[in-house]
Amino acid sequence: MPPVDFTEFFYLAPEILLAGAGLLLLLIGTLGGGIGGGNRLASVFTLLSLGLTAIALLLVGQSLAWERKLILADTFVLDGFSFYWKMLLLMATGFTVFLSYRFIEEGRYRATEYYSLLLLATAGMMFMASGYSLLTIWIGLETMALASYILAGYFKREVRSNEAALKYFILGALSSGILLYGISLLYGATGTVQLATLAERLPAAASGEMGNLVVLGWILLAAGLFFKVSAVPFHIWTPDVYVGAPTPITAWLAVASKGASFAILVRILYEGLWPLAVDWQWIVAIVASASMIWGNLAALTQDNVKRMLAYSSIAHAGYVLLGVLAVSRVGLWSVIFYMLAYTFITLGAFGTVILLERREYAGEVASDYAGLSKRAPLLAAMMLFFMLALTGIPPTGGFVGKVYLFAAAVQAGWTWVAVIGVLTSAVSLYYYFRLVVFMYLKDSTSVTPVPLQARALVAIITICALATLVLGILPGPFIAFAQQSIDATHLLQP
Repeated sequence: MPPVDFTEFFYLAPEILLAGAGLLLLLIGTLGGGIGGGNRLASVFTLLSLGLTAIALLLVGQSLAWERKLILADTFVLDGFSFYWKMLLLMATGFTVFLSYRFIEEGRYRATEYYSLLLLATAGMMFMASGYSLLTIWIGLETMALASYILAGYFKREVRSNEAALKYFILGALSSGILLYGISLLYGATGTVQLATLAERLPAAASGEMGNLVVLGWILLAAGLFFKVSAVPFHIWTPDVYVGAPTPITAWLAVASKGASFAILVRILYEGLWPLAVDWQWIVAIVASASMIWGNLAALTQDNVKRMLAYSSIAHAGYVLLGVLAVSRVGLWSVIFYMLAYTFITLGAFGTVILLERREYAGEVASDYAGLSKRAPLLAAMMLFFMLALTGIPPTGGFVGKVYLFAAAVQAGWTWVAVIGVLTSAVSLYYYFRLVVFMYLKDSTSVTPVPLQARALVAIITICALATLVLGILPGPFIAFAQQSIDATHLLQP
């Protein structure tokens, strides 16, 4: 038996810390009925846990001089790519805590279970970002998914929330089964689930007697991954789950869950399935095109704002897949940059929905935004800015991100897919600005004031709006950071 390398526990400190904090919070909530019985202390504990995890992550990165390192028998990788996604996931979860405070307070839901599930799901996402074995990735994915199913149904007294959780669980379990079946077929064909070894053995397996097994395996694996990023035709869970789940969880699923899923999608395609790039590029191109077309067309008829944003997220999954499709350095860092911009834009937009909510599910129909420019001019202006960013209009981070994604696809020879992206972005202008018309041109019949006294929520929306503006005006430092995160990795093979 080889000796235990205790330095690996140091490298795993961020994940251990976050998972331990989640379990501790759950235990305290079970035994003591909540931390002091208060939402405030539970949320503060959660934010402190996220902050300490971020500090531990920085210490680990500095100890490695931000160079690539494999641990746990080459099943867990530490590199710039994983560090970037982990920081993004921690930030998104931290923002979600601020978005959740008012929901927990007014809905009288137990805070400790809610925040512990957020921490445990984020720990699973961090394992996903560093997974270098298909089984390690799958275990992290299931850790995230199981917590997400419960969080989607956290409105226990609401039928729609229960339906959302049930649908998410059934379809999520089906997709996980498909994903695991694909992994088992690839293991049967190559005898490994470690990504680097898989890439070495795939060419021989694909050209030999195991060729059909390899094809079926990677197709099933890709199908499971496309479900997680809510790409067409594996998107059917998205609208109902986004509408039924508590709005803070909807926002979290749209950015954190999607971000972690794109992290493993890129890792698996670029490292494990690199020898089959010519084959899977066509699948990605078709899925990206279908996602952009259907996501935007379906959003045109939606009156429910959360459902509209759900179909919008399907379309944006298609835009991000343009960068994945390119299989180039520009495509890779454009994916990373766009997901950063998309995180701020989406959290800000959903934050506005949360601020307008009354009785838990109000504030989600377009007519609820009528006259918002008069009731809350600053809030209406920020929502307008988020709609501009989602459309891809300057000067926003959404515009810069889309330009680079489209440019990467054109540079790689996938011009027809980029053209579809440009045309569908133009279509999206209609349904995004339908909300703007209600805010600025329709008179409101509501006399309910906008609760701007929710300072933490207003602060998060403002931060998101400012970040979206900065990413559009001064993208250079953030692009450089995204480029540095893929240096010293093996994501782009020679």
